[in-house]
Amino acid sequence: MHELSMAQGIINAVLDTAKENNATEVNKVTIEVGRLAMINPEQLQFILGVLIENTIMEDAEINFEEVPVEMKCFDCDFHGNAVLDDSDHYAPLVKCPKCNSLKIDILNGKDIIVKNIVIEKPDDA
Repeated sequence: MHELSMAQGIINAVLDTAKENNATEVNKVTIEVGRLAMINPEQLQFILGVLIENTIMEDAEINFEEVPVEMKCFDCDFHGNAVLDDSDHYAPLVKCPKCNSLKIDILNGKDIIVKNIVIEKPDDA
């Protein structure tokens, strides 16, 4: 269950940023999740909900944005979004949508990134 360590990393990043900006509350967090990140968003959402209790993130709205897999094909030189065979959630097959080749380079869609944080600051800050 690497969702737990991923959730803790997200929380640490958000709380560190909030602290650096003298936040009194975190209102909203937007997280980009790549299709190949191998994370179950529902599990991640649940774990985040548990771990943010009694923190300044406790009432934050947490949104996830899915990032498609961007690839470049070595066979036909296609560059764009890949086709995924999600029949195996843990090892999806990625292929070129133009020529169905498996000889590709993944350019984007493997990461989990905290994209945006909305905070509240004290009135005198």
